Amino acid sequence: MGLFSFTKEIAIDLGTANTIIIHNDKIVIDEPSIVAINVRTGKVVAVGKDAQPMIGKGHADIRTIRPLRQGVIADFNAAEMMIRGLISKASSKNRWFNPSMRMVVGIPSGSTEVEIRAVRDSSEHAGGRDVYMLYEPMAAALGIGIDVLAPEGNMIVDIGGGTTEIAVISLGGIVSNKSIQIAGDNLTDDIQEHMRRVHNVRVGERTAELIKMNVGSALTELENPPADYVVHGPNVMTALPMEVPVSYQEISHCIEKSISKIEAAVLGALEQTPPELYADIVRNGIYLAGGGAQLRGLDKRLTDKIGIQFHIAEDPLLAVAKGTGVALKNIERFPFLIR
Repeated sequence: MGLFSFTKEIAIDLGTANTIIIHNDKIVIDEPSIVAINVRTGKVVAVGKDAQPMIGKGHADIRTIRPLRQGVIADFNAAEMMIRGLISKASSKNRWFNPSMRMVVGIPSGSTEVEIRAVRDSSEHAGGRDVYMLYEPMAAALGIGIDVLAPEGNMIVDIGGGTTEIAVISLGGIVSNKSIQIAGDNLTDDIQEHMRRVHNVRVGERTAELIKMNVGSALTELENPPADYVVHGPNVMTALPMEVPVSYQEISHCIEKSISKIEAAVLGALEQTPPELYADIVRNGIYLAGGGAQLRGLDKRLTDKIGIQFHIAEDPLLAVAKGTGVALKNIERFPFLIR
């Protein structure tokens, strides 16, 4: 039996780093937001995890593209090809699949009308008949399990790859929100720059991402510190191979500026929050979602800095995706979905 035998409804978390597709409450696709295109023929060579190993390794005819930048579509045609390719992957085993679908797609809360239109058009061209859009902080709240329709204030901080979305939610709407283009990709860039400037070693995006995952930290003192991570790369000046051990304290210092900007954005969103909702947030705490929520010590640092308890979502990477899935099943109940 194929994935789309009984229904053609899918939920999509269209992320800068990863795209997740949910069907019938199951994650059927969780792959990098990458597409490889043959520029001579205009045809797709690979999408998702099949395209990821091609980054930086293709010849002149093969172009590897990340269609999303800082949470929004930067390359319309590539985004359409990627979405179509990932949907095709999910339904490849079903010969009866009809590409006319109902979709719910997560988008950044700071999206402009032009950016919303780009997402809608890409989704429609990829086979969407009825396309609904849902702001990512609202999706994250649904994914965490918060009753977003209740007359109670809840704050969500969703740290993705391209943007950090901060929103106060009450009565099924976003009361105040702040969207900044400082997120996981910026931390990766900080690490790349640090390795080049301090150690004279050149590291690629993937290596910097591994450093962040292995020894990334928002604090210089951790109760359970990770072991140093050994980085191999060429010397910037001589191109000779180097081996550099990197500690979590070192990475904490190099990403300090970006983390401080996220802190400031959270404080800015709190300043815009009405007093009654502010009291609810102090009582309920603030929820962290997205891949950035997994950074060691981030919840403790924010709790100490702001004075409100921060909670990491049970599965922060999948919170937005799960929320779009909840919205898909309850389209008639949720007035905040964008047509």
